[in-house]
Amino acid sequence: MNVEIVDRQPTQIAYLRYVGPYGSPISAFWQTQAYPWMVTNSLIGRARYGISHDDPNVTAAAQCRYDAGCEVPANFAGTGNAHRTIIPGGKYAALNFKGTMAEFEPAWMALLRDWLPSSGLQLDSRPMFEYYPVDSRYDPATGVLECKLCVPVMPL
Repeated sequence: MNVEIVDRQPTQIAYLRYVGPYGSPISAFWQTQAYPWMVTNSLIGRARYGISHDDPNVTAAAQCRYDAGCEVPANFAGTGNAHRTIIPGGKYAALNFKGTMAEFEPAWMALLRDWLPSSGLQLDSRPMFEYYPVDSRYDPATGVLECKLCVPVMPL
């Protein structure tokens, strides 16, 4: 598994919150809610983030929370039901991901269950997230997307 340790700066984002089952409904949320909101607020061409707040093996599917957002300047004042937050800086384990929504969970599990225990690192309390750089791709015909799966880490 090709995981790199990156040192990220704190990043201010604006986001829309989705509540419900993870998986394909999140893809629909990006397409029907987040992307149109980004267009309306002139945010196309910025790095995007997806933050899953809950473990679907613990939290009921109907209550799982996911934030879909993008980087914004400090003076951003958007329209709609947007919220703002700062993704904390620090060390993150980052795994390049290319696949479909159905492949997200196995990739996250491989990173957390297989790679992390032998890495000499441990999770800390910052959020895990999907990072979609400006040049990341999505193929609507196949559903294949590219991003980095980012896990906050610290020494054991």
